[in-house]
Amino acid sequence: QVQLVESGGGLVQAGGSLRLSCAASGSIFSFNVMSWYRQAPGKQRERVATIAAGGRINVADSVKGRFTISRDTAKNTMYLQMNSLKPEDTAVYYCRAVDGLGNYWGQGTQVTVSS
Repeated sequence: QVQLVESGGGLVQAGGSLRLSCAASGSIFSFNVMSWYRQAPGKQRERVATIAAGGRINVADSVKGRFTISRDTAKNTMYLQMNSLKPEDTAVYYCRAVDGLGNYWGQGTQVTVSS
């Protein structure tokens, strides 16, 4: 059973930075796609950024230029570097991975940006 564990969330002032990590229980080479999602209170979960197995990256317009997705295959970990944070970035952030057998979610990590 694949397990994903997020970390790195917290409270930060507007304009600050955080780096989220998503550690996988196994090799991330098996994943076709890994993504970061977020869900703010009362809102639908939205995709923030995606990195495919071949390295192709997609980033939501709302965070483009501020957030960077990356991965370290040696550490089986995906990252989300978040800079110039805004109060509207406040949400629970989740990582998701997809392989040939299904898709997997982490438990989420809270990010709160104060104004």
